[in-house]
Amino acid sequence: MVEDELDTLIDQLERAAEQLRSGDLSQDAAAGLVEDCAALAGRAGAELERRSRAAAQEPLPGQDSLL
Repeated sequence: MVEDELDTLIDQLERAAEQLRSGDLSQDAAAGLVEDCAALAGRAGAELERRSRAAAQEPLPGQDSLL
C-alpha cells in the first residue's frame, strides 16, 4: 500500500515538532528545522488545495446530471 503524501508530510512535521520540543538542538539546527517545517507545511497546503479542487469537480451525491 502506497502511503498517502499528506500522511507522510504530517508524520514529518510531527517528528520535527518532537525534535524542537526536546530542546536538544542547537539554535542553528532548530532554525534549519523550522525552515524545513515551513517548506513541509507549504507542500501540505498545496496538497490540500489540490484535493479541494478535485473534490469540487465531483458532483455531490444525489446530484446526477439530468441530461
